[in-house]
Amino acid sequence: MFIVTLTYQKPEAAIDAALEGHRVFLREQYAAGVFLMSGRLQPRTGGIIIAHGVDRAALDALLLRDPFHREGIANYAVVEFVPTMTAPELSGLRQD
Repeated sequence: MFIVTLTYQKPEAAIDAALEGHRVFLREQYAAGVFLMSGRLQPRTGGIIIAHGVDRAALDALLLRDPFHREGIANYAVVEFVPTMTAPELSGLRQD
């Protein structure tokens, strides 16, 4: 499982202009079962994506397709972790 942190590199107007393309990309990854959760940071300096079901190389390749990456809107930091405890609703994600 991965936590992807996006840090915006461009002004809000550029972010807003690319937002719909970014959301299309997110919806595609949700439909593929790769993304579990995503959202913006508060204050609006970037965002977070929770991903699973792919290896690091596949995730890196996916992120290259994000319009936020292609247009230099955001930098990405990826951290891998193994969930060993979860809320009962998320028990299928644990790797005991």
